[in-house]
Amino acid sequence: MSEEKSGMSLVKKAFIFGLLSAFLIMGILSMKRAMPEEKNERIYKAFKVHSPYQLEKRMGGLTILNLNDPENKEKPSAAEVLHRLDELDQEWAKDHLSVENNTLLISKENNTTIEISIETPKERAFIKSFFGI
Repeated sequence: MSEEKSGMSLVKKAFIFGLLSAFLIMGILSMKRAMPEEKNERIYKAFKVHSPYQLEKRMGGLTILNLNDPENKEKPSAAEVLHRLDELDQEWAKDHLSVENNTLLISKENNTTIEISIETPKERAFIKSFFGI
C-alpha cells in the first residue's frame, strides 16, 4: 500500500513540475515575442529626431502620435505598441530615407535633407535590415 502511495505522489510531483515548467517556458517565449527588435543606438536616435511618429503617454497606456497629422492617433494594445511604432517608422523610412556612399539621407516634408554619416559596417547592416534600404 505504501508503494502505491509513493508511486502516486511521484506521478503528482512530476505532473506539477511539468505543468510549472510548461508555463514558465510559455511565459518566456511570449516575453521574447513582445520585445521590439534590437536597434543601433546612434543611427536610431538620429532617425527618431526626424520621424513624425512619437509616443504619447496616456492613462490607459501609450498612444502613437503622428506629428504631421495630430488628429491621427493610434492606440494599439500595450503588447503591440512598440512593434506598431517600428512598422510605422519603417513605412515612413521607405519614402524618406536613402543611402549614398557612407551617408544616410533623411528627406523631410519641407524639402530639406539631413545627412547622417554611417561609421561602421554594423550601422550599415542595421539600416539594411531594419529599414530595408
